[in-house]
Amino acid sequence: MRVAVMGAGAGGAAATVELSLAGHSVALWSRSPRTLEPYQRAGGVHYRGVLGDGVLAPGMITSDAADAIAQADAVVVCLPTFLHRDVGQILARLPHRVPVVLNPGHTGGALEFAQAYHEVAGTMPAVVEFSTLTYVARKHQPSEVTVTGRANRVRAAALPGGKAALAAAQVLFSNTEPAADVLASDLSNVNMVLHPPGAVLGAAWVEARRGDFTFYVDGMTPGVARVMHDLDLERRAVARAFGHELPSLIEEMQAIGTVEKSVTDTSNFAACIAGGRANKAIKAPDSLEHRYYREDFGFGLLPFCEFAAIAGVPVPVAQSLLLLESSLTGVDQNATGRTAKRMGIAGYSIDQLMARVRG
Repeated sequence: MRVAVMGAGAGGAAATVELSLAGHSVALWSRSPRTLEPYQRAGGVHYRGVLGDGVLAPGMITSDAADAIAQADAVVVCLPTFLHRDVGQILARLPHRVPVVLNPGHTGGALEFAQAYHEVAGTMPAVVEFSTLTYVARKHQPSEVTVTGRANRVRAAALPGGKAALAAAQVLFSNTEPAADVLASDLSNVNMVLHPPGAVLGAAWVEARRGDFTFYVDGMTPGVARVMHDLDLERRAVARAFGHELPSLIEEMQAIGTVEKSVTDTSNFAACIAGGRANKAIKAPDSLEHRYYREDFGFGLLPFCEFAAIAGVPVPVAQSLLLLESSLTGVDQNATGRTAKRMGIAGYSIDQLMARVRG
C-alpha cells in the first residue's frame, strides 16, 4: 500500500519504519523543513529498539502535503492531537481524497478532525482513530527514533462513512482491534488517565528537576495512583452511560503491553505502572510546556468532560485536575482545547451524539 505518514516526530518516525519494513511505500511529511532536514542528511530514519536497529530511507521525505498524498492509498496522521484541526484543514484543501488513520486520535480526535475538514471541504472524510499511539517511542537525536514498545492491541473506530479508513488501518497495523464506535475508542485513551494526575501533583518536581526523574516510577507514588484510580472510575462511568463497559486502566494497559501480562493484582495502580518495562525509563516532563500538559488536558480531559456533560455523569476529579492545570500553566483550555463546539457536538443530547458516531 502507498502511505503518506504525516508527522516526523517519534510516532511518525516509528510508523515510517514499521510500515516500510512491512513492504509499504511511505512518503514522510512534516510541514517543518527543519524537522525533515536531519533525516535527509542522515539518509533516512535511524531506528533502534523493538522494531530492530538500522537506517530506513522512505520513498519520499517532503514538506509539501500535496506531493505526499498525491499517490497515496491512505494517510496516517502521527501528530500531537492539538494539530488534528490544522491537518484536517490542510487535507481538506487538497484535491486527492484518501482514507485517514489518526494514530492516535486520543479523545475526540475523529470528531474534531472531521469537523475541521467539513468546515473547509463541505464533506466528511473517511476517518478512523486509534485510542492510543501504536508505539512507545522517543527521539533522542533529530534523525533517530528509539522504540521501546509496540502496542499489542489498539482500539480503532471510524465515524459513519469511514469503512475504507478502518479497512486501511487493519491492513497497515496488525494490532488494530475494531471498537463499536469512536466513543469507545475515545474513552479508551489511557493517556487521559495516566498522565494528568502525575503532571499536576508532580508539577513542583517538574519545574525544580527539569525532568530529571522517571515519570512512571519515581513519580508514581501511592497518592498519585489513588487520584488516577478515582479518575479511571469516572472514565468508566461515562463510558457506561454510552453503553460501553470498558476495562480498568491497568487491564487496558495490559492489553496494550505497557503493564506486564504476569500482573495479577490489577488494583495496585502504582506497582502495576511502575513495573511496566516499556515505560520504566521514560523521563518526566522537563517543563510545563511538555505535551503531558499541552495535550492530555485540553485534548484529553477537556473533551472527556464534554462527553460527561452530555451523558449527565459527574466527573469532579477530572474537572478539578483541569482547573489546577489551568492555574499551573496559565492556559485556558476552554479557549484552546477540544471543546464540544470544535468537535461539532455542542448542545447534543445522548441520542444525538450516538447518532453522530454510529449513523
